[in-house]
Amino acid sequence: MKKENIPKTAVINGRHFSDLAGLYEEISEIFMKDEGWKVGTLDGFDDILYGFQGEIIWKNAQKSREDLGVDATKEFYENKISQGKPFNLALMKEKLDELMAGKGQTLFEILIEIIGSHKNITLLLD
Repeated sequence: MKKENIPKTAVINGRHFSDLAGLYEEISEIFMKDEGWKVGTLDGFDDILYGFQGEIIWKNAQKSREDLGVDATKEFYENKISQGKPFNLALMKEKLDELMAGKGQTLFEILIEIIGSHKNITLLLD
């Protein structure tokens, strides 16, 4: 069996961060330790997962669920809207409206969905 086909285990620890920027640092340390760049976007997080096969254990997931909940997500969309281009402002406003109406996903839920979209990864919330 080739080395790249051997399943791996990665541990994200919610005690190591309390916001999205901190999560990006945690993820960069875990997945990009020997690389010349760091994860800084949701798309970037999705991209690096294509090179990972195995299991992700998210320790202290409930803390992360709270830290990356409605308030953090609201701030995330408001920042995108205030920055303007290159972001799709109509989409960002729609996502914010959905969130505030109790129908939209939080950042934590978006991250879980991103991980779940990778069939080569098993996620365990601890």
